[in-house]
Amino acid sequence: MPIRTPMTLPSLSIDNVREQIIGVETPVPLLDGSQRPYVNFDNAASTPALRPVVEKIAAFLPWYSSVHRGSGFKSQVSTHAYEAAHEIACRFVGADPSTHVAIFGKNSTEALNKLARRLPLHDGDIILTTLMEHHSNDLPWRRVARVEHVQVDGNGALDEAHLDGLLTEHAGHVRLVAVTGASNVTGYINPIHRLAEKAHAAGAQILVDAAQLAPHRTIDMRPLDDPGHLDYVVLSAHKMYAPFGTGALIGRRDTFLQGDPDMIGGGVVDIVTLDSVKWNDLPDREEAGSPNVIGAVAMAQAMLCLEEIGMDALARHEAQLTAYLLKKLARVAGVCVFGITDPARAAEKVGVVPLTVRGMDHGLVAAILSAEGGIGVRNGCFCAHPYLLRLLEVSETEARTYQEEIYQGSKAHLPGMVRVSFGCYNTEAEIDWFVEVLERITRGDYRGHYVQDTASGSYWPEGLTPDFARYFSLA
Repeated sequence: MPIRTPMTLPSLSIDNVREQIIGVETPVPLLDGSQRPYVNFDNAASTPALRPVVEKIAAFLPWYSSVHRGSGFKSQVSTHAYEAAHEIACRFVGADPSTHVAIFGKNSTEALNKLARRLPLHDGDIILTTLMEHHSNDLPWRRVARVEHVQVDGNGALDEAHLDGLLTEHAGHVRLVAVTGASNVTGYINPIHRLAEKAHAAGAQILVDAAQLAPHRTIDMRPLDDPGHLDYVVLSAHKMYAPFGTGALIGRRDTFLQGDPDMIGGGVVDIVTLDSVKWNDLPDREEAGSPNVIGAVAMAQAMLCLEEIGMDALARHEAQLTAYLLKKLARVAGVCVFGITDPARAAEKVGVVPLTVRGMDHGLVAAILSAEGGIGVRNGCFCAHPYLLRLLEVSETEARTYQEEIYQGSKAHLPGMVRVSFGCYNTEAEIDWFVEVLERITRGDYRGHYVQDTASGSYWPEGLTPDFARYFSLA
């Protein structure tokens, strides 16, 4: 099939970005046999693709070739594009290429695991992470060092006094403070530069998991001589309107020039003999094997698109949506919202609103929203189990009971929430429809009969058995 010539697209702005989202008006089947345009409120998990990103991929594909290893012209073009993507990634977070390096990988989880393996650690070193972290910014650190968790308050905000206490208690032993830039559960935005100052004053470095922050707010790593600088930042392309899962770790060059790469093989070496190896320069030495060049191009183009729209404009739009939803939810009986609930404080968080419906399983609520409203949300614990248990005030005894049920193969009673998360293209009209369906749910005014699969905890409506191959098939 020939590659379509990319169209000329209008300049991006917050006013026209919805028109540039792939699949934004795609109809989906409902339980009553009708169809309705899909409402995607699951952007914190993955965003749809921006049309300019897809067009850039289409323009690049005829030139796609192996990078760094070929003298052919297409290889040279691909290498040029791949290296440009590194430069764009550094610039997007305000990193100085002379002191920092952008390393591309499979996804942000792999990026965090890479740093955990590459950070020089010694016996007795301690890493501080927080109770509000995604598992990807918690579990990798447990493998390499003693980990202490900074607590959160009753609303889920970071307890900075506890951080101060841990830095004092473990003075001289804390090597890294690993913290989310914005929570994927409550949307809280952490004061990362203030936290950086505290970490550096204690002799530690700081890592910011910016997977949730980067699509919504400007990030500035700042020069290394600034007390509030960020040592490492992790990004996720599939949350930034790029249709691949590419992750980026932007971090200090001096860290990755120490020791050996964590993954070795092709591409990381200058020369190999039977008894010696000379490693390549950065970033090549940290990107073993054939890289996902197309994914890097997509991620870089998505960054350029976000910059063109304007990060301030994005923040304002999503704060308006969040405030609008919070106002409407305050009038829905039986709904409990977690984290920031005051619409006037919407700008203090990214566009994430977690909630529960009194007396109803989170999985059932999500299933009804989908089957009877065509609304996609996320439900469960959002890969942040300790944080959810704290927010839901689940006791240790209850947690052990749930854990035992999971060991026995059942997630039927696992606690969780329903999460609404906005993208730059969502509208107040979509929120109106969501609240209308949610109000029906709270009144018990839904038509389907839903059956739970106890192994997964998910609910499925009887009578809705779509032929998925009709909508998309590889055949």
